[in-house]
Amino acid sequence: MVQSLWNASQASEKTTGLEQLVYRSNLIGTDRSVCNIYGGNTSTKTTEKDFRGREVEVMYVKGSGSDLGSMEGKHFTGLGLDDIRPLIERESMSDEEMVEYLGHCMIDAKHPRASIETLLHAFLPYKHVDHTHPDAIISLCCADNGKELAREIYGDRFVWVPYVRPGFTLSKMIAESVFSNPNAELVLMEKHGLVTWGETSEECYAQTIKIINEAEAFIEARVDEGNLFGGVKHPALAADVRRQIASRVMPTIRGAVSDSKKMILSFDDQDDVLAFVGGADSLPLSQVGAACPDHLVHTKVVPLFIDWTPDADDIEGLKTKLVEGVAAYKEQYQQYFESNQNEGDVMFEAAPRVILIPGVGMINTGKSWALSQVSGALYHRAIAVMRGATSLGEFVSLSANESYNVEYWPLELYKLSLAPAETEFSRKVAFITGGAGGIGSETARRLVSEGAHVVLADLNLEGAQKVAQEINDQYGVNRAYALRMDVTDEEAVQSAYVDVSVQYGGVDIIVNNAGLATSSPFDETSLKEWNLNMNVLGTGYFLVAREAFRLMKQQGIGGSMVFIGSKNSVYAGKSASAYSSAKALEAHLARCIAAEGGEYGIRVNTILPDAILQGSAIWNGSWRNERAAAYGIEPDQLEEYYRKRTTLLVNIYPRDIAEGIAFFASSKSEKTTGCMMTIDGGVPAAFTR
Repeated sequence: MVQSLWNASQASEKTTGLEQLVYRSNLIGTDRSVCNIYGGNTSTKTTEKDFRGREVEVMYVKGSGSDLGSMEGKHFTGLGLDDIRPLIERESMSDEEMVEYLGHCMIDAKHPRASIETLLHAFLPYKHVDHTHPDAIISLCCADNGKELAREIYGDRFVWVPYVRPGFTLSKMIAESVFSNPNAELVLMEKHGLVTWGETSEECYAQTIKIINEAEAFIEARVDEGNLFGGVKHPALAADVRRQIASRVMPTIRGAVSDSKKMILSFDDQDDVLAFVGGADSLPLSQVGAACPDHLVHTKVVPLFIDWTPDADDIEGLKTKLVEGVAAYKEQYQQYFESNQNEGDVMFEAAPRVILIPGVGMINTGKSWALSQVSGALYHRAIAVMRGATSLGEFVSLSANESYNVEYWPLELYKLSLAPAETEFSRKVAFITGGAGGIGSETARRLVSEGAHVVLADLNLEGAQKVAQEINDQYGVNRAYALRMDVTDEEAVQSAYVDVSVQYGGVDIIVNNAGLATSSPFDETSLKEWNLNMNVLGTGYFLVAREAFRLMKQQGIGGSMVFIGSKNSVYAGKSASAYSSAKALEAHLARCIAAEGGEYGIRVNTILPDAILQGSAIWNGSWRNERAAAYGIEPDQLEEYYRKRTTLLVNIYPRDIAEGIAFFASSKSEKTTGCMMTIDGGVPAAFTR
């Protein structure tokens, strides 16, 4: 049952009508079984002083594109009610007319565009109105016998309106139906949702919760857990097996769903998902249609359901079914678009947003990890609705044309236009070794600033987590992901790519940056020191690149690797034979990979920096003292020594290297591979030739 979250003490602190509306809205949006993410709308009618100081009646309503769970006062729109109420006398009003008219009714031009369903709130004569999409209510409204069952639950207290796309017609229909039923306490919108009201904000919220719980109690009394979704056909595989399968197939899926633009993936194997994908009737049930119009933009009309018998030894068979399934889905979506398109419509990416695999779970796609999560969150709601609707009768949905006219509805597309524009590294995943260090952390910030998702791999997990947290605090949840990895440990490197595949679906950019440095005269160089440099700077770069190469080939959508070499890759550094030799190995390894990677669209380039002392763990250790001794100077004189030996008389900083990495990883160098670029201020001895 839905729990009331109302706190009288907190509510009493909200003194204005708008503050009370924000409080109520946040409570409603907190519980996704009450209101979809980005869905629903709320309103309050109050009085305000206009620009001339006159008391006027104003309605605050949710602004378009906001989410009730996190909205603030600035996300609501205030409108003059005296200007809106007369509209109910009209016979009709187009969407374009409505939007333009409401724009003139706003009390502040800086407010967002009002909700699509503003007139619904304005036409009802109640001070507080909630429109929500509760699982239990939509289950009732999406059952073929829903209207009849509603009479059993609510008697004559409800108004039932047939499905009509939101706008003037639906708003007028609801108002007139409520006016004609003096006992009405709620409106049930077929295949859509719920409208409730109250004379105070608390009364409105309490009514919303009460009505939902009446429906939920009715449904739960009829649920047969043993026969949900036709009964269990495919039990869930063990958790570790599910994750392993997901890691192996997600790069294949990512390649299949990424056409002109790449997609970010996420994996979900929560209990309700596993129950649904394992149901005997779930495949045909999943193809009936969307559970709510609000779902369509993020989930499309139907998911891709893979008809596969769970078998941990049949991963290649699953991959084949996935590739074939995605191709067929795209073709069907193209037909759906062409059959329903209106003049001027431009087709979205045709690939599925939701992919269901028996025994394994759900994989969601989106242009970002956050949007893949939105698709997943909405499909959890769809599963809950189908659970309820099939316990009551037969699950029904919108027709293909009705679905299309919501999915490609200009007023719905307007919400998408509010999102920030995509930038150079949007939809791309970067894997950065040495992610906690100066170059690694600066590179992560640089790539994320232009849209990337980044993985910070480092032996120093705490340091990597700190950088990731800073990035996520600024850019949003899971834009950065930290993991511990020893680049010299083959199993650890392979395990890290398993994590990356499950976390984001694959990888596009590799920054091979983890490193160390030692210094000693050649005849004093021990085998231990030699092997240490070769293991970290040679074997480590090899393992990270090899596993990335395999993953990029599986995806089939290309990729970019950037190796962080050194001036010493081409310059024989004094008393640094082990380090210099390993750095030379890196540069040539990069060229070898570039030679093989071209046919797969995999580019590999190398940056050759000079000494970067800022933020470097290497330079804060014995390497600083050793290099100073090699040059016959004091350690605190190194910065000035390195600056003076450059032709440009500059020091090199992590941000300088990050810019070079961003260039090589970007579309600006899409025809460049096997290249070495110096970023050293101009050290003549290291000029490449």
